[in-house]
Amino acid sequence: MDSERRAAIRDGLGVGLAVGLSGLAFGAAAVAAGLGVAQTCALSLVAFSGASQFALIGVIAGGGNLIAGAVGAVLLGGRNALYGLRLARTLNVRGWRRLLTAQVVIDETTAVATAQPGPRAARAGFWATAISIYTTWNLATLLGALGAARLGDPQTYGLDVVGPAAFLALLWPRLTSGGTERVVALLAMAIAVATTPLLPPGVPVMLAAVAALAGIVRRRTPQARQTGERRELSEV
Repeated sequence: MDSERRAAIRDGLGVGLAVGLSGLAFGAAAVAAGLGVAQTCALSLVAFSGASQFALIGVIAGGGNLIAGAVGAVLLGGRNALYGLRLARTLNVRGWRRLLTAQVVIDETTAVATAQPGPRAARAGFWATAISIYTTWNLATLLGALGAARLGDPQTYGLDVVGPAAFLALLWPRLTSGGTERVVALLAMAIAVATTPLLPPGVPVMLAAVAALAGIVRRRTPQARQTGERRELSEV
């Protein structure tokens, strides 16, 4: 095995183990929101998208219905389809393996894969991340759910704030990265906070997705400016 593939696998395992441990918070938060241990574990096994899962239980914990929570989760998880388009040629997966691969196309596996210098290293990094994070996340979810279930009333120990706190932790890198991502994140927060007192639980999360339009406009504006400059130069 060459050094690039070894480095990719090492990166993937590190990311997978570090991020997977946050499943403890999800397991505890899901039980605090009213889900059973089996329901919580099933959600992690099937959905397997941290932001979407936290969004769903956040709506449930706030008293919203399952449909509103599911729509919000789907909106957040929609970005994984774009990741799949980006990675399709690199991973070069055929047949039934596409279903298996699609299950683990998430932020972390995409980040590790696209950071590699070549396709072989990208595939090694992708699968190292996928296997380690899927295993760790689901085991951590089980442990968090069992622990929260044994503690009794989650509000007694403050477990009812685990979900919002963990979701904020997922959002925080976007707030500190600057540029377009910060604009979109801040606008989404403003929309959600402003509409929360007025609308049923779950609806503000869906409306916050409108903030993505600001990111599209912000990115297209420099591109349009550059195109205009090129045209002016060509005319000269």
